[in-house]
Amino acid sequence: MKIEILGTGCAKCCKLEELACEAVEESGIAAEVVTVKNLNDIMAYGVMITPALVVNGEVKSAGKLPSKDEIRKWLS
Repeated sequence: MKIEILGTGCAKCCKLEELACEAVEESGIAAEVVTVKNLNDIMAYGVMITPALVVNGEVKSAGKLPSKDEIRKWLS
């Protein structure tokens, strides 16, 4: 599973990465968590506001900070 955090490195983007890593660890799944900071790559997903969370190529959240429970649900 590939999880991408789309954002330029602001506090919310960093928090989303932290929550995603915790959700992966707590779920016990094998996943790669990567941060995408390049604006062209972010816009390629159709995302205009960050932070955004992408799971296996599908945008699950954009422009807000989802809860860890929401993230775990998207991972299952």
